[in-house]
Amino acid sequence: MDIPDWAYGVPSVSVIGERFCFPYPMELTVNKKVKKLSDAHFDVTDSYGNVLIQVQGGVWNFTVKRILRDPAGFPLLTLRGKALSLWHKWKAYDGESCGENSMLFTVRQSHPVQFKKVLNVFLGNNEKVPDFQVSGSYTSLSFKVFQDRRLLAEVKHNFTWESFCKGKESYRIKVYPEVDYAFIVALLVILDENDTP
Repeated sequence: MDIPDWAYGVPSVSVIGERFCFPYPMELTVNKKVKKLSDAHFDVTDSYGNVLIQVQGGVWNFTVKRILRDPAGFPLLTLRGKALSLWHKWKAYDGESCGENSMLFTVRQSHPVQFKKVLNVFLGNNEKVPDFQVSGSYTSLSFKVFQDRRLLAEVKHNFTWESFCKGKESYRIKVYPEVDYAFIVALLVILDENDTP
């Protein structure tokens, strides 16, 4: 069994909650299953196969809604985005609430036409200077998450045509020490939604 690298004195990056930050790197697997055209289900597991987060939701009236839940089914975060939007803007709310007072962060493309995938993440109601940046390529759904120059997480899409045709896809996430893994999962769900026709 590998002993993880522990980090001491590294500032914590907590967006959804401190309970999702650990002092060692985490390796997560995200399995996506498409149930129907507008409905996808995500299971997030650790390296031992324990389910940490489940994501469910669908599309109603051109609005995409996804809810992140803990293993007991309690809502952690609600993501809302507009389908068929050029800017791909999303808002994330604490729990199942969708009021402005419970908004945790906003995600939007840096520009409507991009040659490289770049999403800006703004905490609270700030939409001037991004607090985080998601950077990747259009050739895959793999990407990295940064806070300034600090690398917070890396996501690799394990794409195969066979799994895609069966409506099943998977991702590998490496979350660095003291980084909120639920926040990284939320960004993965948003990117997956943006890239799903």
